[in-house]
Amino acid sequence: MITRLAGPAMHRPKLILVLVGIAFLICGAIGSMATGRLTNGGFVAADSESARVAEILERDYGMSGMQLVFTVESDGGAQAPASAARGREIAERLRGDERIDKIVSPWTDPAMGSMLTSGDGKIGLIIATVLGGENDAPAHAAELADELTGARDGVTVHAGGQAMVWSETGTQTQKDLALAEAIALPLTFLLLMWFLRSAVAAAIPFITGVAAIAGTSAVLYLLTFAVDLSVFALNITTAIGLALAIDYSLLIIGRYREEIANGRDKRRALELAMQRGGRAVAFSGLTVGIALVGMSFFPMDFLRSLAYAGLAVVLMSIVLTLTLVPALLTLLGDRINRKPLREAKPVEQSLLYRIARVVQRRPAVCALPVLLLLVLLGSPIVGVKLGLPDERVLPTSLESRQVGDLLRDRFSGNGLGTVQIIVAAPARDGAVPDLRDYQAALSEVADVRSVTGPAGIFSGGELRAPAGPGTTAADSAYVAVATGLDPYSEAGQRQLDALHAVPEPGATVLFGGFAQQTADSAANIAQGFPYAVVWIAVVTFLLLFLLTGSVVLPLKALVLNVLSLSATFGALVWIFQDGHLGGLGTAATGYTIATIPVLLFCVAFGLSMDYEVFLLARFTEEWEQSDKTRQANDDAVALGIARSGRIVTAAALLMAVIFLGISASGVTMNRMLGLGLALAVLMDATLVRMILVPAFMRLLGTANWWAPARSRGFLEKVALRE
Repeated sequence: MITRLAGPAMHRPKLILVLVGIAFLICGAIGSMATGRLTNGGFVAADSESARVAEILERDYGMSGMQLVFTVESDGGAQAPASAARGREIAERLRGDERIDKIVSPWTDPAMGSMLTSGDGKIGLIIATVLGGENDAPAHAAELADELTGARDGVTVHAGGQAMVWSETGTQTQKDLALAEAIALPLTFLLLMWFLRSAVAAAIPFITGVAAIAGTSAVLYLLTFAVDLSVFALNITTAIGLALAIDYSLLIIGRYREEIANGRDKRRALELAMQRGGRAVAFSGLTVGIALVGMSFFPMDFLRSLAYAGLAVVLMSIVLTLTLVPALLTLLGDRINRKPLREAKPVEQSLLYRIARVVQRRPAVCALPVLLLLVLLGSPIVGVKLGLPDERVLPTSLESRQVGDLLRDRFSGNGLGTVQIIVAAPARDGAVPDLRDYQAALSEVADVRSVTGPAGIFSGGELRAPAGPGTTAADSAYVAVATGLDPYSEAGQRQLDALHAVPEPGATVLFGGFAQQTADSAANIAQGFPYAVVWIAVVTFLLLFLLTGSVVLPLKALVLNVLSLSATFGALVWIFQDGHLGGLGTAATGYTIATIPVLLFCVAFGLSMDYEVFLLARFTEEWEQSDKTRQANDDAVALGIARSGRIVTAAALLMAVIFLGISASGVTMNRMLGLGLALAVLMDATLVRMILVPAFMRLLGTANWWAPARSRGFLEKVALRE
């Protein structure tokens, strides 16, 4: 496979470069249309309880779309003539717009005045429902906000709500991607020149990385015709594609230079580099792809779409490395070397070799402090709380974030936190039972302001007003629970549990709304996580078993990877959930965005195994050429670390720079992922590779290479060798 891909590149390099250049232009043109087709949703599974309620409300009650909130503020108060006139003007404008389904305001709905007016009386809210679903509603909201917001006659109007949050998230994400590329690309090229000591050599991985960016954007665009693809895929997959393309290119260049230094001619050196380095690239890509496929075990479209996009990007990075890189090396030849590499100092004199030998002399003493540090860093995981993202993931400069802060700080109620309940009629008679007692019991739950349904409007267990229209359908009833709590908070979740605990009224009850979406999201994560872990662990183990011929080495790799990942995620919980270090400029909400642990686990696991594969492939190569003694095991480890050390260190640093570019994002989710992936890569390339790997390999000795006797014949037939 590797020879078939690399062969034409070495024989007809100019043709390959022309074909890649044409593909680059086509992909760039196609990829430029990708952002307009990406969505912001998919955080809750389509078959979850809250999603079923949303479907029933849209189908039977005409309640569809996303919320758009306008704040009308003046020093004279919400009911001052100027404020009231502006509020009525906006309300009437929205009522006449075909993009708006429903609208309430204190000027058009006096009964809701107390809920829609701030505690100091200076701000009035207009809450509208925007039609169009996840794809069109945010765009409609942005258009309306551009038209209706601003300051006039002492009255200031701002726009927020879910529709505006999604609109501004998409816009901010695109800006962040441009910023990340502006930071990462120049730094990457400078670091490549520093590591490779040649501008010509640095150009090879840089060109491959830029080609990966164009290819990634085209892949994303094409995938949108098959699945709903999240806007967050833009940053994540672009970074993965760029990082892997540069990473794999460095490995091939490093192996090519090593073979030149060993006295090979240019042609033979490139063949060996592609055979041996190409095998490591293929294995690494497989392990990264396997980890990303793990996201497909979760029922949320957001994660599944990232799994598909990530897998496609990994495959593209492998193909680029095995075609574009050998073509460039064939044409550039010795020009990538600033001085003859045969003059390089012996590997035994390198710093990494000496560090490995020091660790091998005292493996337990060296490993124990590192293990304790990783456990300490991972300890905050026990306090992790999962929730859905709200406007606080955005920077404070954006309007939707400012409106959200106003709602939390200056309103006693929460007009956006309504708990939606559907009471389904029993199948036997098709009639909804009397809900008077049920609604009364719901209204007695702590912090519930009112309960509106077919039996009327209840508060504090008492009927306060008769029922309004639109609370019943053919085979169900709709009950709305107005609450004064933030649906994303712990108090909001406790209240949801208390509402669930109210005895059902002799019919099936389904809950919806933001609080239920948060609970469903956490349940979805818990549902898919065991399957993802088993998939990643088993398939990765089998691949590493075929690579090394050992049962022990794959198990060691999995254990060390889990340790470094737990330490990384623990650090993120400590910073972003608990608010230490000022949350690095983000709002500490007291919970972690539910999809972050899955994304971090799958992506970081694959990238960490990336370096583990490089090491194991080199260890195996050295071991197979040895006399298989304990000393040979130690030599294989020290030589493997030293010979792959410069390239692995360079690749890790470059990958960290790329991910830190993402962490410059104004969106909390991207900032967490960027920092988390950078920490995972750096931790794996330093503490794990330089200390824990040689320590454990020394302690186990020749047992590292053990495999059941019955598997030897099987391995001879199917083991993945050059």
